[in-house]
Amino acid sequence: MESFYLIILIILIVLAVSDLVVGVSNDAVNFLNSALGSKAAPYWLIMVIASLGVFIGATFSNGMMEVARNGILHPNMFYFNEIMIIFLAVMLADVLLLDLFNTLGLPTSTTVSIVFELLGAAVGIAIIKVMGDSSGVAVISDYINSEKALGIVSSILISVAIAFTGGVLVQFLIRLLFTFNTAKTYTYFGAIWGAVAVSGIFYFIAIKGAKDASFMTKENYEWIKTHSMLILGSTFAVAFTLLQLLVFFSKINIFRIIILFGTFSLAMAFAGNDLVNFIGVPLAGLSSWEAYTAAGGVAPDAMTMEALSEKVSTPTLYLLIAGIVMVLTLWFSKKAKTVTETEINLSRQDTGYERFGSTALSRSIVRASINGGKLLEAILPAGVLAFINKRFTEFPRNENEASFDMIRASVNLSVATILIAMGTSFKLPLSTTYVTFMVAMGSSLSDGAWGRESAFRSS
Repeated sequence: MESFYLIILIILIVLAVSDLVVGVSNDAVNFLNSALGSKAAPYWLIMVIASLGVFIGATFSNGMMEVARNGILHPNMFYFNEIMIIFLAVMLADVLLLDLFNTLGLPTSTTVSIVFELLGAAVGIAIIKVMGDSSGVAVISDYINSEKALGIVSSILISVAIAFTGGVLVQFLIRLLFTFNTAKTYTYFGAIWGAVAVSGIFYFIAIKGAKDASFMTKENYEWIKTHSMLILGSTFAVAFTLLQLLVFFSKINIFRIIILFGTFSLAMAFAGNDLVNFIGVPLAGLSSWEAYTAAGGVAPDAMTMEALSEKVSTPTLYLLIAGIVMVLTLWFSKKAKTVTETEINLSRQDTGYERFGSTALSRSIVRASINGGKLLEAILPAGVLAFINKRFTEFPRNENEASFDMIRASVNLSVATILIAMGTSFKLPLSTTYVTFMVAMGSSLSDGAWGRESAFRSS
């Protein structure tokens, strides 16, 4: 019987590799679309920087692994044989579903997928367990970590609203500052915005997210925490000085630097938040197997899994191996390119071909957004409206230009990175797909790229 569960464990490990491949194929859009859509740098350079971010970010995901172990279910309520079946069902469903969405070119949420797969598998086993119980389905809730599961689902839903609102507001303010003619405003405001973006991203990635890095000691993190404001202020000062010098004395477009730094940071935030979606369940299966073999002869249907409730540090080697698989997938997956093209086309500034047509729901959302804008126009004084319209006057675009400019790309990356890194620091597995997608849609709304026939293009 022991060999049977060893086979399941081996299958889980194989599925972990498969899940990394299909998961990164789906989520590569999250950190590539802004740099690729704005044509901020050659394709190879964007890929190298994103790969470095993914590889380094993998070591920051250690604290998130608890979600797969006890974030959705109460492991002490399940026996070893049941928990292994739950994990196997989750991984099989995840690989098949994500691969289907990738084939269709649809970006979906790996976080939502893994959360509800865990929930569904746990409920399914719980139903089997209580079928002979006189209390019936009333006791199923005892098997589910309802409070934590509700918190995770709520954080995902709330993050969608915050991401969209943040994208709208930040893009509006930045566009108001720079206008579409950045040649006139770049010299005055470029370094300021760059320093704000760089220091904000650095704060949430390096300071708020560092506490769960597998290589971080408690003493070092306490020092970082104590001096966080000094680090933040110093980062802003150094970034502003260097960027302003580049503006004055070189022809380097600092928006390219901001976007590349943002791409690295968002790839890092993605790996820190989403790696649990791909290897969290197999690692929980490995911990279960180790606890079972250490028990020495206990029957698999007699050993409850309290061991999964204990806090365990994931070995850095496992995280680095996962990072290598993710980087290789990023470079060689054709499906990753298909999904990326879908989102770039949806958020571009002008009209063009889109893989999927509009629906009644999308048109109603766009109509409501446009009507809301008209209501705001009716409230604002005429002088204010004239000033805003002047700042938002768009220049004719060449057909060969990027899907959107570097101002919007920098906003997309900055807002999404900060939100995802913030969620990771609080151990909330946000949907990186939903966050980056909604930030991109919010910023495109601010830029006037929404029309009724397409949720994301000019009418």
